[in-house]
Amino acid sequence: MNQKPLFSEPQAPSSPATAYIDGGARGNPGPAAYGVVIRMPDGKVTELSKYLGSQTNNVAEYSGLLAVLEYAQEHSLSSLKVFSDSELMVKQMKGEYKVKHPVLQTLFTRAKQMTSRLQHFSIQHVLRQYNRDADRLVNEVLDLEEKKRTR
Repeated sequence: MNQKPLFSEPQAPSSPATAYIDGGARGNPGPAAYGVVIRMPDGKVTELSKYLGSQTNNVAEYSGLLAVLEYAQEHSLSSLKVFSDSELMVKQMKGEYKVKHPVLQTLFTRAKQMTSRLQHFSIQHVLRQYNRDADRLVNEVLDLEEKKRTR
């Protein structure tokens, strides 16, 4: 006799939106920015980036995550798969590392609240070489701000 299980594992949608995120600071802390590249299942690509002023690298990384989560909310996305080259942030979001710094605790809590509103959320660490587009956006923003300051 073939019985169905009482509970089934939640299945990820077949084609979630994917986002590659990066944050960086020149100096730590120093001039900081984030870059986000979002690929929708239909092929549409959206790029987000923002200068953050003087921040740490970790604050910039979390700011990129929060930016894509805000985008997901604003565009009623139900499923999001995030890739980041910040091993620290990814392991914190997965509960593998504790978040000790008070500023990061605030950003982490906000990110967790926002991910809980999605039907499906995953985050995965990738090597920097696989995150070049998001990294490019960070550097474009920082280069532009540097030019503004040296004029």
